[in-house]
Amino acid sequence: MNILAISGSLRTASLNTKLVYALKDAAPPEFKLSVFEGIGNLPHFNPDLDGDEPPTAVQAWRKALQAADGIILCTPEYANGVPGVLKNALDWIVSSGEFVDKPTAVISASPLATGAEKAHDSLLLTLRMMTASIVGSSMIGNVNKKLDADGVWIDEELRSELSGLIGSLSVNK
Repeated sequence: MNILAISGSLRTASLNTKLVYALKDAAPPEFKLSVFEGIGNLPHFNPDLDGDEPPTAVQAWRKALQAADGIILCTPEYANGVPGVLKNALDWIVSSGEFVDKPTAVISASPLATGAEKAHDSLLLTLRMMTASIVGSSMIGNVNKKLDADGVWIDEELRSELSGLIGSLSVNK
């Protein structure tokens, strides 16, 4: 199965981005996990631009989602919500429908104990409106104690839990 993972953070040292890359090591062997790094290249959503020939970055985003058998979205929390860059990326997909019935897992991660719960809930609400098939989710608090500075797993229990989450993406296939 081809799994596409997306971090909702553009920050170079983002714990969520490190976690997304660490998921490659947690994926069961029958899963090929790739990371989409282009959400920062998407223009601000504007329905006027979403015609027969949307911007190139939008086309690349949609093609990556279409090619995936399952999606993992990993988000931090900014100002009690989903980062604007991730919400913008999802806004580009509302009318084209790449998330319709697509097996999707949601992870929120924070150095705080709360695990970015408000962003988690907000992201689930948006994805359900887009009729994504939510097969699992995880809120990870204190993520800075679960991965080392290089993004290598410290917490094997979490690694195992997320391996199961990745495996749940095959439920609908």
